[in-house]
Amino acid sequence: MHEPRFRNATASDIPALVALVTSAYRGESSRAGWTTEADLLDGNRIDPEVLRADLARPRSRVLVAEDGGGLTACAHVAEEDGFGYFGMFSVRPDLQGAGLGKRLLDEAERIAREEWRLPAMRMTVIDLRDALIAFYERRGYRRTGVFKPFPYGDARYGIPLRDDLRFEVLEKRLDGAPA
Repeated sequence: MHEPRFRNATASDIPALVALVTSAYRGESSRAGWTTEADLLDGNRIDPEVLRADLARPRSRVLVAEDGGGLTACAHVAEEDGFGYFGMFSVRPDLQGAGLGKRLLDEAERIAREEWRLPAMRMTVIDLRDALIAFYERRGYRRTGVFKPFPYGDARYGIPLRDDLRFEVLEKRLDGAPA
């Protein structure tokens, strides 16, 4: 795979971002990759207005990778409470497993570490997603044991198919200090 070109998303990218993120996590198309949440959630994975707000706030970027055929991957990186936050990580299902996601995660960590000088990157992952958590652990993230509730009743984040969903916070030090 050639080196991806990363850029910051703009408001004009919102429709393509919603389509990309949905294809990676929801519905039948997501089953082509390994990041699917189709057995856990239905409906939206990202709300266009939430995405618009993420694009507008300070120290918040939605990174996109693209090729001649459109967007291939994206992720949201922001500063929250003095730490980096990584989310909305999506790679087109037919490109998953080829290293693009690793490169995108590296770029998000670089921004948080070098441009914003933040000590660590955090993210929230549905704690039932063992394969996804293992992916992050192989990249230096550690489970913190801190859990956050799933936003049941807020259709902007999907329609739960189970009643036991919650998020766990994962963290990786970016400043060389022990986790």
